[in-house]
Amino acid sequence: MKNNNKIKLFMVDDDALFLKSMEIEFLLHADFAIETYATGELCMASLSHSPDVIILDYRLDSIEKDAMNGIDTLDKIKAYNPDIPVVMLSAQDNIDVAINCMHHRAFDYVVKSETAFIRLKKIITTIFRYKKMEKELNWYMERM
Repeated sequence: MKNNNKIKLFMVDDDALFLKSMEIEFLLHADFAIETYATGELCMASLSHSPDVIILDYRLDSIEKDAMNGIDTLDKIKAYNPDIPVVMLSAQDNIDVAINCMHHRAFDYVVKSETAFIRLKKIITTIFRYKKMEKELNWYMERM
């Protein structure tokens, strides 16, 4: 985590209204440094900013029809750095879509709904619990 212990969160969604509402929720209810992007290409161009977590829309096709979709973007993020946790977000409540995202190494899948923010916040908390446990385990193993 960077920026005075703030979690750096990238949010990528082509739905400007949903993106802004989620950004406001995170800023009001948690201590995050947030960067928002309307396309996967813009997100990829900013990966050097070292996000701690990326929330990525599944479709990403309403602004530019030729834009990378969420799965393409997920694959490129994982090729760039497989350790960046990516949570896929979609309006589709479809188990096949969720499974496909997990096969592409998404950390989790959340359906866009009135409870999406609460789910995302819990998932991010879980991610950092895992990272803390992993760090402690590595520290312990180094001393054995």
